[in-house]
Amino acid sequence: MTSDDLLARHRAVLPSWMPLYYDEPIELVSGSGRRVTDAQGRSYLDFFGGVLTNMIGYDIPEIREAVQRQLATGIVHSSTLYLIRQQVELAEKIARISGIPDARVFFTNSGTEANEAALLVATNYRRSHQILAVRNSYHGRSYAAMGITGNRSWSASALNPLQVAWLHSGERLRGLLSRLGPDDQVDAAVEDLREVLATQTAGEVACLIAEPIQGVGGFVHPPDGLFAAWKKVLDESGILFVSDEVQTGWGRTGEHFWGYQAHGVTPDLLTFAKGIGNGFALAGVVGRADVLESVPAISFSTFGGNPISTAAGNAVLDYLLDHDLQANAARVGAILADGLRSAVGGLDCVAEVRGKGLMLGVEFVRPGTTEPDPAMTVRVFEACKAGGLLAGKGGLYGNVLRMGPPLTLTEEEAREGLAILVDAIRSSAEVPA
Repeated sequence: MTSDDLLARHRAVLPSWMPLYYDEPIELVSGSGRRVTDAQGRSYLDFFGGVLTNMIGYDIPEIREAVQRQLATGIVHSSTLYLIRQQVELAEKIARISGIPDARVFFTNSGTEANEAALLVATNYRRSHQILAVRNSYHGRSYAAMGITGNRSWSASALNPLQVAWLHSGERLRGLLSRLGPDDQVDAAVEDLREVLATQTAGEVACLIAEPIQGVGGFVHPPDGLFAAWKKVLDESGILFVSDEVQTGWGRTGEHFWGYQAHGVTPDLLTFAKGIGNGFALAGVVGRADVLESVPAISFSTFGGNPISTAAGNAVLDYLLDHDLQANAARVGAILADGLRSAVGGLDCVAEVRGKGLMLGVEFVRPGTTEPDPAMTVRVFEACKAGGLLAGKGGLYGNVLRMGPPLTLTEEEAREGLAILVDAIRSSAEVPA
């Protein structure tokens, strides 16, 4: 507890549905590199990065200096009714690396807003409010974004302005498709899509939106190639494909810069957020010009792409590319994934170690079953904190330990974090080290 009882003050003025991590919540007061320090002076290696947001880490000189230069101009905000050089420069870079031809970019403040913008564009372009979404997905906390979120714990309202039809996810432990091999799973998912279109939709359908790796869903991902197989069916009717890259973008998966690239397909729209701002509020949607230009009235985001956030965004993207952090994510991510599979993958409480690059999850189950064990997850989660490591939680049943460290994580730090993780899992499972 902090000296002024910050927890009690938090509970007195903030809603109870805003969760706090840990039995004894902590206040982070400083950070450097991949480490943060709490109000009690305890240091932690951060493997969650503000929910995959502090992508470059903490107190990075290049980013701090870029923001300070903009602050020194006296212009913190001007609104997008005026030209913003930093915004234009960042849009040019993102359009170029998006992989989408003749791309346009619209900036927002968060991933939720980015997905709302994608839905606005897709429904206008197709003149339809029918959306295809994926079970176990998460796309945000706003009205429409909740409507396409396939996870009851995160769906705070049953009301929905959209007509949504649901596809099977890439879940490999449970569900109808889990018993199939990767190739058969893709074929079955395509059959599922065709059946959903034939039975649950009428007339035009606006789009299919999907995460290449489901973030809140516990880092579940389908076999590579599924999106391309889906898109062949979508193209028969002109249905748009939206790739939600809020968590998978910017090289985090290691093998590709964007998650969609694992599937050999190019989306019509791509949403981004989190890491590109490295803590500054920055997000957006990038898509084909003819699609993004389909909004029939004036629309703009007051703070989206403001001078401060885009100054940070330019510095983040330049740093990311200059230091080839995608390759680093692949390299240090392999240390973590291989190490976890070798050390704890055989435990009967570990159902799966999964993910790509620096987007990794460990799913815990009751020994010898596929029954989720959220209590075990909490034990591991708290043990990691006690060992000096911050991680995340997630999954449909709250039984997945999630890790999304900054992409600047070093090999030495990866091995340090791995040791803490292995000890936390073994001790929580009451297995001798």
